[in-house]
Amino acid sequence: MTRLLFKGARVIDPSQEIDEKLDVLVEGERISKLEENISSVEAERVIDVSGLILTPGFIDLHSHLRDPGQEWKEDIETGTHAAVAGGFTSVCCMANTDPVNDNPTVTRYIIEKAEKVGLCDVFPIGAITKGLKGEELAEIGLMVKAGIVAISDDGETPKDSKVLRNAMDYARSLGIPVFTHSEDKTLSAGGHMNEGPLSSLLGIPGMPPEAEDIGTMRDILVAKLTGAHIHVCHVSSKGALQIIEAAKREGVRVTCEITPHHFTLTEEAVKEFNTNAKMCPPLRTGDHVEACRNALKTGVADAIATDHAPHTEDEKLVEFCQAPFGIIGFQTALSLSLNLVREGYLTLNQMVEKLSTNPAKIIGKSDIGTLKPGARANITVFDPEEEFTLTEDLIKSKSRNTPFLNWKLKGMVKFTLHNGRIVYKTV
Repeated sequence: MTRLLFKGARVIDPSQEIDEKLDVLVEGERISKLEENISSVEAERVIDVSGLILTPGFIDLHSHLRDPGQEWKEDIETGTHAAVAGGFTSVCCMANTDPVNDNPTVTRYIIEKAEKVGLCDVFPIGAITKGLKGEELAEIGLMVKAGIVAISDDGETPKDSKVLRNAMDYARSLGIPVFTHSEDKTLSAGGHMNEGPLSSLLGIPGMPPEAEDIGTMRDILVAKLTGAHIHVCHVSSKGALQIIEAAKREGVRVTCEITPHHFTLTEEAVKEFNTNAKMCPPLRTGDHVEACRNALKTGVADAIATDHAPHTEDEKLVEFCQAPFGIIGFQTALSLSLNLVREGYLTLNQMVEKLSTNPAKIIGKSDIGTLKPGARANITVFDPEEEFTLTEDLIKSKSRNTPFLNWKLKGMVKFTLHNGRIVYKTV
């Protein structure tokens, strides 16, 4: 059993309300001790992490690994390599693969391939409906037995409220959350960016924030009816956040996530028809961005998730309205989240809570998202002050579709541990 000792870090663990300089001893796959001045003789290897921050491993609730079926964009190996480079020790992957993850065979394929690669946890999210068609429920019970942690049709959340109700009833009985891409697609149909003066100026059909607001209200009302746990993905509009806040006050079992691009960028990023800034929901105006930041500050938003969505250069090098939605996000999430700390929206403790502790609670995983002795040694160590420029050479994903390319960022992952093994380090 290998014994690793990390000495001198600022240890932040919201699950134990810890924020102090401590040593951390890892024995095998588990955390053994968190104490001051642990003797070096207790370890086979001692790593000096003075001046760095050590936290529970980050957990991404929302990603697309494109495997099986679209491996030219990303696969489980390259996707998890990018994830650990960003400090993520666990990622949840959406069901819109090819074939769709709507049955236990695909679920097992994803889990077994991830275990073979061995870089980080991959928790599949199963489809709500077969083929993501919004009609017949997928094999949810069998997928839960195979290892899914939630269900979602992602961008195709069922239009039929009865189908959604049935899915939520089933999910509640199985003890898993329903992840929704909340959007009234009849209102946003044909849109490619936020609707407003800029979309009119550019001649690009818009997607009004109200489409997200209406979808969020419908989905939350169904959750209230069924008593299910609903998790609203990638919230981008202030109206949707107000609806979520009100639902929480009523006692509805609702959580939500916000992406770094939605709390960092405005619609101005698409002004030059930059397809790498095209995502769904779209980038919105400054007042919506401010609402996203404040929702993270107040706790209305529970988690930060990347919505990592790789696309090839050829797919993005087309006219704006022909390009697919989505950007990659694993390797920029930490730096962009640290900006919220620097700007006073979050404390470091709150940031870690939203990148690790809360996501673990949302998917019901008690042995991660914490540094408690006996927990799995999934750990992220980072330097909040180290600067770097995001170049294509640094990107571990197969795809390069990010609006943050060539940005100067601050906050570098130094070590990522998965089950006690160093799976990524920056020399």
